[in-house]
Order: sequence, then C-alpha cells, then structure tokens
Amino acid sequence: MAGLELRELECFLVLAEELHFGRAGERLYVSQSRVSQLLSALERRVGGRLERRVGGRLVRRTSRRVALTPLGERFVERLRPAYGGLRDAVEDARAAARGVEGSLRIGFQGVADARLTAAVRAFRSAHPECAADLVEIPLADPFGGVREGVVDAAVVLLPVQEPDLVLGPVFSRRPQTVAVALDHPFASRTAVTAAEVAEAPLVTAAPPAPAYWRAAHAPSAVPGPAVSTLQEGLTQVAAGRAGMLLCRPTAAYHRREDVAFVPVEGVPESALGLVWHRDGESAAVRAFARALTCRGVSLGVAQVVA
Repeated sequence: MAGLELRELECFLVLAEELHFGRAGERLYVSQSRVSQLLSALERRVGGRLERRVGGRLVRRTSRRVALTPLGERFVERLRPAYGGLRDAVEDARAAARGVEGSLRIGFQGVADARLTAAVRAFRSAHPECAADLVEIPLADPFGGVREGVVDAAVVLLPVQEPDLVLGPVFSRRPQTVAVALDHPFASRTAVTAAEVAEAPLVTAAPPAPAYWRAAHAPSAVPGPAVSTLQEGLTQVAAGRAGMLLCRPTAAYHRREDVAFVPVEGVPESALGLVWHRDGESAAVRAFARALTCRGVSLGVAQVVA
C-alpha cells in the first residue's frame, strides 16, 4: 500500500500489544492523542479500498476497553513479521555503518552450554569492537541482574510477565525430567506423570524470584526446600529432601551417580527467552538477539520448581 508510514505501523503494533492508548503512548514516548492520530491515519490508508467490504477499522474502542477488530487481527498477524524484518534490516545497516561498540554482558541461569558460548563467539567475530561476556545470574533471581545493570540482557526460563522488560527470542523448548535420589520411589520408573509429580515434594526457587515464576515451575502442592542455585537444588535432591524438575539437556549435562533423572509426562515443556530492560535496549542487544535466532541456539538451563 502506497504512503504507509513506519511510525504508524510501529504505533499500531504497540497498541495491539498493550490494548491501551495510554500505555502505548508511554512506550512510544508520545501523547495518547498522538497515538490516536497515528492509528486513524493508518486506518484511513488500510481501510480505503476495503472499507465497503470489511470496514476500515483496525481497533474497536469503547469507554472501558480496546480490542482489535477482525481486520486488525488479520493485519497485525501479517504485519508483525514483515515489520520485524524491516526493522532488523535497518538496524543491521546502522550497525554496519557505525559498528556495534562497547561491551555486552549476557546473563544465564545455571548452565551455559556449548551452543550459547558458540553464539557469543559468533557475535564477537561479527562485532570485534564489542566485548561480549557471559555472566552467571542467580537461579532464584532471574530478572534482578537486568534491572540492576549487572547484565545487559539475560537468558531466563519462561514465563516472563515483567512490564519493564522486553521479551525477545523464545527458544529451546524441551521435555522435562524430575531429578530424584536413588532410593526415591520414582527412581526405578521409566517415566512418571504430572499428577504423580504434583503429589511429591519438589525443590523450590527462593525469592526474589516472582511468585508467578515460581508457581509456573511448581506442579506440586507439596513444598520442598528453597534454593538459590542449581547446585544447591541438586544437592537437596541427592540428600533425599525433594525432587527437582530439569529440562532434558540439563539433566544430561548434570548426570551424577547419586541422582536419577526420570522423564515426566503431561507437564509443559520448558522454554527460554532473552530479556532486557525497556530502557536498556541497544544495538548490541538487538544484534545478539538476532544472533540467537539466526543460529537456532538452544540452551540447557535448569528448570527449577517452586
């Protein structure tokens, strides 16, 4: 469509995520009325020829809520990947012109496997003027390092429900196992079910991990010991205190003689995502996010149960 403005497209995508004109304006650093103006301009461009057939409105607004129309839902589905590709192309050009400089610190929880370190090496090769390093962050504090500036971005276990953080690439969806001591009733099994795990004590992540984050990794009503690190959790498992959920790559990495790792059926796969602070986004962070996606990096990080 001729005449489309990138600012209008960006505004629509942000509004589609927030479904709130005020919050969209805050993210875009413009007034609520400016968001409305940009949306109206886009609706006129999109709706022109289609208006007689499907209507030109992308968003339905009432005094209480904002929702996408069917046209808006279709448009955002098609627009998001195209806009992302265009934005990446622009950022790549800018980075190539001025270079990605300075330093980049990437946090990880528990384990950084060979594929993550390979991605860091590839980033360093592409951007030799930027010093990239890996920094371990506490298993029980997935978001603190980003907020406090200890790291520029972090690879963390999902879910992420932090309004001040951006969730970038999501990857490494893996089946889960439960780690138990050798004399645990599960140890001799070839697999256990989610219902069985729900009745067993499980290792929990200690605060300051958010309650929702701990709850998402706690398919058990039976409390277990709280830990801050992966090694603390495995030690509690080996001592017979509780079981602990681990994604399969992490289980394979941490094979030990006094712990059995049993597949769990019926629990959601673990998944990882790269997060950074909304106020801390940089060319280096965006370049590393693209590197993770392009290289198909999959990390073996512990899945901790709360």
